Amino acid sequence: MSEQTTLTTPTRLEDLAPKMRLSGSVKKTELFGAFVDVGVGRDGLVHISQLRPERVNNVTDIVKEGDTVTVWVKKVDAANGRLDLTMIEPLPVEWNELKRGQVFNGKVVKTEKFGAFVDIGAERPGLVHISELAAYRVDNVTDVVQEGSEVRVQVLGFDIRKKQIKLSIKAVEMAEMAQEPSDEPEETLTAMQLAFRRAQQQAPTAGAVRGAASKGQIRQVQEDLLSRTLANRRK
Repeated sequence: MSEQTTLTTPTRLEDLAPKMRLSGSVKKTELFGAFVDVGVGRDGLVHISQLRPERVNNVTDIVKEGDTVTVWVKKVDAANGRLDLTMIEPLPVEWNELKRGQVFNGKVVKTEKFGAFVDIGAERPGLVHISELAAYRVDNVTDVVQEGSEVRVQVLGFDIRKKQIKLSIKAVEMAEMAQEPSDEPEETLTAMQLAFRRAQQQAPTAGAVRGAASKGQIRQVQEDLLSRTLANRRK
């Protein structure tokens, strides 16, 4: 998971970036929010909707002039001298920051028969379907991961409206294996390469039988070898 930007003391608007954590002093309150001095020569506005995650009816129920508060940069426009702040700690991964193919470090927070839910720092955990847990067939989710397991996952897709994220452990492991050199001795070949080589060597030579048999053998050998290879990697 990504880490929040740590507390810092910038001196110019140009030094600021979204999610930067700052300490400031409330200079003025209005019906619509509070202005906070964070030491950059321009007070930032914390809109009333950004004072607390829950609904706030009166700004002064939360902050008053002179209060020292912790805020995060929501938006900065140095050219126009505008600074929007929030007192709600931002998520490490916002919906608008997600992209297909991104890889995150995450933690398994729940397992089900159909897969595992992994926290990557987004609003909701993403789902690694059982078919995306490993490059080999998985019958039981907990044979591969348990609650609390640290895993690397790739974003396969997401639906902002439904607030769903599809993740894959298999995609990360397959990508790592694909990067391994293939011109080395057999004992250092990737599991997929070794499986294909052995299946070819063991396949029957009879025409019609060869195709069906070799496919089955390849699949079986691949699953066996990948299972052992990836199990060893997780130790």
